[in-house]
Amino acid sequence: MSGTPPAGPTVTIHADDRTARVPAGISVAAALLELGVGAFRRSVSGEARGPLCGMGTCHECRVTIDGTAHRRSCLILVAEGMRIETGAPSEIAS
Repeated sequence: MSGTPPAGPTVTIHADDRTARVPAGISVAAALLELGVGAFRRSVSGEARGPLCGMGTCHECRVTIDGTAHRRSCLILVAEGMRIETGAPSEIAS
């Protein structure tokens, strides 16, 4: 994120070990990308994975949302208090 607070309505999300305010109405994937998340999960061989198609077809954007695993983050809008866990918490920029 640019360091400038989002214009308009925002929601607070908890992504791995970070709490942030993001614009309301954007997808979880967009919010994570704005926060500098490069890897949303790891493949079975340990490779970093992230959004590819942006429309739910590739399944590369899967994260755990509010305790439910394998949610496609490009299809779900952020909500107040949402808890998001990626497969690579160390990938979140500070």
